[in-house]
Amino acid sequence: MAHSTQPSDAKQPCQPPALARTPLFELSAELNAKMTEFSDWEMPVQYTGILLEHQAVRANAGMFDISHMGKFTVGGKDLISRFQPLVPSDLGRLQPGEAQYTVLLNAAAGILDDIIFYYQGADSTGTQRGTIIVNAATTVRDKAWLMTHLESTGIQFQDLTKEKVLIAVQGPQATSSLQRFVEADLTPVKAFGHIEAPVLGEMGFLARTGYTGEDGFEVMLDPPVGVKLWRFLLDAGVTPCGLGCRDTLRLEAAMALYGQDISDTTTPLEAGLGWVVHLDSKGDFIGRSVLEQQKREGVRRRLVGLQMQGRQIARHGYPVIHAGMPVGEVTSGAPSPTLGYPIALAYVPTHLAQTGQQLEIEIRGKTYPATVVKKPFYRSPSRLSKI
Repeated sequence: MAHSTQPSDAKQPCQPPALARTPLFELSAELNAKMTEFSDWEMPVQYTGILLEHQAVRANAGMFDISHMGKFTVGGKDLISRFQPLVPSDLGRLQPGEAQYTVLLNAAAGILDDIIFYYQGADSTGTQRGTIIVNAATTVRDKAWLMTHLESTGIQFQDLTKEKVLIAVQGPQATSSLQRFVEADLTPVKAFGHIEAPVLGEMGFLARTGYTGEDGFEVMLDPPVGVKLWRFLLDAGVTPCGLGCRDTLRLEAAMALYGQDISDTTTPLEAGLGWVVHLDSKGDFIGRSVLEQQKREGVRRRLVGLQMQGRQIARHGYPVIHAGMPVGEVTSGAPSPTLGYPIALAYVPTHLAQTGQQLEIEIRGKTYPATVVKKPFYRSPSRLSKI
């Protein structure tokens, strides 16, 4: 009789934890989407191809499953005043139905995450309500951070990340494509505006925000309604899009990717996000003293846009060279399908951050010319008309 050479109590190889799947996963599988791991989620990277999906969003309408993103609700009679010390933006400016793109900071003014705070107003009891959307990679950390800072304030916090579907419908025809399934006129909703309205007969949350540089909406729904909406939009000719073209679209619009273009070692003033820092109109907040000093003295580096002068692609992590010396590092880079040439974002010393500055990118031991250009690389006419 053969005997096993492995003791019966020997430890078996550890299996990696299963990746999380959104309620729309099976719909992507039906479409034979190519899947990838992203922040512990199994997500579609492309359906018909990154280029085709990118062009669909720029010219018509595309839809993205972004249900992996963190979705929180907060409420309390003093919600706005309690939340003010946690962000550098003045949330007191918001009217019901408006939103603020902002950042969470550490004591050194490093960016813990970039978020959108949607203010939904107060009910008859004076309780103010808000919705917060955060990055998938930082959801767990953000939740713990927010709960720690809000635990003694009486603010109620709820995590809806795995309870809701989030679909982004983006492009010049996004609103008209979505409108037929929504029992409210979407036309009056301005950029960064939001409403609660019936979608396919069930209440949903619709925000005129996105991560593509195009006009469009992000729609939060219960999973059964989200599944129905995805199918209806697909039948209406809206192109399903994956994370691949989401990255090229946001890069053309010079929208920061957390963990690459911004992080807990970069401040909003360094990252070109000074417009979310409202030093003159609000009181103390985490990281304020550092930002005040940077405002007075200036920052030592800035995030700039780069246009490659050839066909070479500047990728994340590639060195930026000036006068033969490394002076910075590329944070994001890709060919621009819309513009027809490679583009990138990189941190460089402030004195080299002027438009027109000539730099070089080191790629596999050789250097290639690049020029500092204005951000964003691309502006959508359809989106500008809604602002």
